[in-house]
Amino acid sequence: MKAIEQVQLQLMLGQFEFSHHAFKRAVQRNIRDWEIIEAGEQAIMIEDYPDDKYSPSCLLLGFTESRRPLHIQVALMDSVLVKIITVYQPNENEWTDNYSKRR
Repeated sequence: MKAIEQVQLQLMLGQFEFSHHAFKRAVQRNIRDWEIIEAGEQAIMIEDYPDDKYSPSCLLLGFTESRRPLHIQVALMDSVLVKIITVYQPNENEWTDNYSKRR
């Protein structure tokens, strides 16, 4: 299983791939690859899903250089690329503590 530090590094280096769902959502939500790279650089884990359906995963919170918050759910399985399960800009009405905790 990948450590968060490895996931951060791979996101920062652009070494990620989208699930079909994540790609579709990124396009709909106007989230660009470079924003994921920026947000991934110092992303922190805010939720852990060790028993997720296909493999352990977690929800990361990161910010782009323009301070756009992004939540990035990634699979933690050992693989060459980080698999992004979904990505979105969190709704401030559903999250507190700078988008790190659910209301």
